Amino acid sequence: MSHISPGSSRCCLKPDADITAFEYPDELLGDAKENSCDIAFLDIHMSEMTGVELAKELKAVNPKMNIIFVTGFSEYAGDAMELHASGYIMKPVTKEKVERELCDLRFPIVPKKDALLRVQCFGNFDMFLPDGSHMRFERSRSKEIFAYLVHRQGSSCTTREIAAALFEDAPFDKKQQNYVQQLIHALIKSLKAVGAEKAVERSYNALAVNPDVLDCDYYRFKELDAGAVNAYQNEYMSQYYWADFLFDEDFY
Repeated sequence: MSHISPGSSRCCLKPDADITAFEYPDELLGDAKENSCDIAFLDIHMSEMTGVELAKELKAVNPKMNIIFVTGFSEYAGDAMELHASGYIMKPVTKEKVERELCDLRFPIVPKKDALLRVQCFGNFDMFLPDGSHMRFERSRSKEIFAYLVHRQGSSCTTREIAAALFEDAPFDKKQQNYVQQLIHALIKSLKAVGAEKAVERSYNALAVNPDVLDCDYYRFKELDAGAVNAYQNEYMSQYYWADFLFDEDFY
């Protein structure tokens, strides 16, 4: 049995994939709880438990994990369907069979290696460029606006909504509206400076983050990614007073 995740070997069919192989089901379960796993290839007949039983355990860890059964027994196809397995490969295994299943996953894998920015929400909010360096903002409040947009996860936010989140009880008058617009302008300028302007989509008097170009621990957490869930230590965008309230509102 094996799964595609951070690991020690590479796949010739998918050179960018990391592969980890396991001899015993409990080893795979333990690793899946600690690390991300997009796809698990499982045999049906194994020691300790069957592949179907193991698949149920893995689905409890991550409901969006792609399970692909690899077996010589066609009679288990019905069980695989009930589990909403992603694929079922009959032995002998060939490159063509594996490629066909990888091209038709139940839960498609969105590549993150090409993300414009890596966003850290757990602990202090921070952003990183593809080379690992910090994303720098012209104004700290502009960074806070981006944090709020990240939390809204692609929902369109008006200038008034942004002001209400950042400045709480302050009246939304012309002076404050102009100030928020200046901050937004500075935000867009900072993103353009690093080639990440597509991270924000603008419309009349509103803007939204583009989740598709971000690698974000909060988004992975919401998808029940094991690595992100384990990384959360009860701190969310710690430097912003509004963040914990909004996070609790979403999850509790």
